[in-house]
Amino acid sequence: MAMIGAAIGLGNIWRFSYVLYSQGGGAFFIPYITAIVIMGIPFLIMEYALGYKFKDSLSNILKKVKPYFEFIGWFVAFLVFLVLTYYVVIIGWDCLYLILSFFKGWGADPNMYFNNNIIMGGSENFSGIFTPVIPVSIITIVLWIIIWFISHKSLDNLSKVVKVLIPTLFIIMAFIIIYAVTLPGHTIGLYALFKPNWSLLLDIDIWLAAFGQILFSLSMGQAIALTYASYLSDDVKLVDNVLYVVVSNSLFEIFTAVGVFSILGFMCLQSGLPIEDVATSGTGLLFIVFPQIFNIMGDVAYIIAPLFFLCVLFAGITSALAFLEVITNGVSMKFGYSRVKSVTLFSIIGVAISLILTTGAGNYLITILDTYLNQFGILLGVILQAVVIGWLYGVEKLTSIINENSTIKVGRLWILTIKMIMPVILSIMWIFGIFDLIASEDHLTLTIEAIITIAFIVVPCILTILPSKNSENIEKN
Repeated sequence: MAMIGAAIGLGNIWRFSYVLYSQGGGAFFIPYITAIVIMGIPFLIMEYALGYKFKDSLSNILKKVKPYFEFIGWFVAFLVFLVLTYYVVIIGWDCLYLILSFFKGWGADPNMYFNNNIIMGGSENFSGIFTPVIPVSIITIVLWIIIWFISHKSLDNLSKVVKVLIPTLFIIMAFIIIYAVTLPGHTIGLYALFKPNWSLLLDIDIWLAAFGQILFSLSMGQAIALTYASYLSDDVKLVDNVLYVVVSNSLFEIFTAVGVFSILGFMCLQSGLPIEDVATSGTGLLFIVFPQIFNIMGDVAYIIAPLFFLCVLFAGITSALAFLEVITNGVSMKFGYSRVKSVTLFSIIGVAISLILTTGAGNYLITILDTYLNQFGILLGVILQAVVIGWLYGVEKLTSIINENSTIKVGRLWILTIKMIMPVILSIMWIFGIFDLIASEDHLTLTIEAIITIAFIVVPCILTILPSKNSENIEKN
């Protein structure tokens, strides 16, 4: 349940439906399923096996391969923590919209409301960094307190939360989808969503989009699966667990796309706008397009809107808990910190960074962070892990422990995928992403990205160089 919660996040709700629509419709399922089979499942199996075998953090595991590879583990942990700092702010936006949804407090022009009241005009520079958006700042602090409260006690506390939130999330979303497909005009949206454009299968972009979606949707390479797997009991069926997570994640985002585009089809019918004018992704979909739809939906929106934003909140909270677990587990394992101490420390640091992102310059900085971390950091982290574990550790050493209890076994094809197929495909994606990043950004953005790159070198170096205070425990593992 925890891993399903980590996989199902904001990206499933605001990203997948638009990727499916814009990348060939029904034809997209061919590269999508291909990406799951030759990348998503194999890499998650590797992460599960490493966590299950070593019962340790990624940095400590890589240190055992070669001491200097510990740096990669801290690189990944720091990256995931930075994602968390802006992720909480976006969840904060959702919390405010959850409150507003009870009385449609965004008014007749949701676009103007979002720009004027949530992102304070959305400046394209640092001009608004000293202008805090007080409601967003307050709700962000409250969210960090909630995340700290759930995480700091014990894993049992975390388990209790996800066992409630994940089934509730599925039930609420099922209700929204069932309602959505009864709306007049829903077929307009579904036709646009699933109409296949087979010619796009010859375009590399659709394949890159599919691999990118699976990479981010399943939280691959972020040490989340590895961290959660380190807590598993000795009789777990590893491959079976991976398949449960992958199938649950895919079904959720596909059915959510049905609901999203059914509602967009309703908006097209009511407003007379073509689907291409209302179909979008990201914050624009959640905080502008959907409020516009709720405005023309009538009184039933007072039920559907709160349920929708509640879904986003639950998906966000369960993912945020997973993001925090990576860095706190790594610090606890290396430095011998208690769970309370490590969770408290990084919650305080997280609040400090998040508050910078709740200013008038917040949306500008969040956009830079999100683009850079996804196109540069996460991809690089996955490639490095595949190479180090595949070649230098020897991924074939994991096959016996994977196959011990699993219903489905892995063999030579899985080893070949980790060692050859994945690194090649992801390296191509990474190179394309970096070139696109450099070509499309202005000087100020590139300067900020250069500063983030320096931080990605300095912080993991410091954490690697600092002496371990838990060496006895590391040796026992």
